[in-house]
Parts: sequence; C-alpha cells; structure tokens
Amino acid sequence: MTAVRSEYASLLTNTLPSVIRSEAENERYIAMLDELDRKRTRMSAAERRMAELLTLLIEKFEEEHYALKAASPVDVLNELMLSNDLKQKDLLDVFGTPSIVSEVLRGKRKLTTEHIRRLSRRFHVSPEVFF
Repeated sequence: MTAVRSEYASLLTNTLPSVIRSEAENERYIAMLDELDRKRTRMSAAERRMAELLTLLIEKFEEEHYALKAASPVDVLNELMLSNDLKQKDLLDVFGTPSIVSEVLRGKRKLTTEHIRRLSRRFHVSPEVFF
C-alpha cells in the first residue's frame, strides 16, 4: 500500500491535476488519460487512481461546457427537417393537412401520440426524442 501511495504521490506531483478551466487544459488532461489508457491491463494501481481522477475532472468540465440543452418537441422536429432537407409540405403524410403542420411548427398545436408515432417511423428515431 505504501508503494502505491508513493507512486500516486509522484504522479500527482508530476501532473498537478486541478479543476479544468480551459479547453487547452481539457485537451492536455485527455491526452494524459489516453496515454494511461493505452497501458490497459499493465496499468499500476496508482495509474488507475490517476486515470480515475483525470476522468472525473474531464467529465466535470465537459458536462459544464458541452451539455446539450433540453430541446422542445418542435425544436427536435425542426432539426430533423433541417438535417433531412425537408419543407413543411413534406410532412403532409404525417400531419394530414398543411394547416396542422404549420400550427405544430409554430407551437400553436401540440404533437399528438399519433404524430409522434409517425414522426419516429419517418425519421427512424425513438419516440422519446419528442418528449
């Protein structure tokens, strides 16, 4: 146990890990973690502890800086339309009439269960993306 502590203390001294505050620091920590991960089963107990610490620091930074914002069902639909190069008229098979398509896209009407079922089939996505 003493040898592990000594090796871990040495790793900490050489690395000086701290809360990540910039993209450059994040990239540096990712590179260090990649280097440790390449060792896989040959990683010492101290190196596993260091990898765990680096993972926590990286995850915290990325959750704060790259977290996806919650999207409304209409936002999801607009994104799917954009990525598939579709216009309102292309969704008539899902909604039935141009006015319903327009009302849904403007937020005047909510998606029904049937709309969600058809949209998920149309775009090959889970119905959950619309909730």
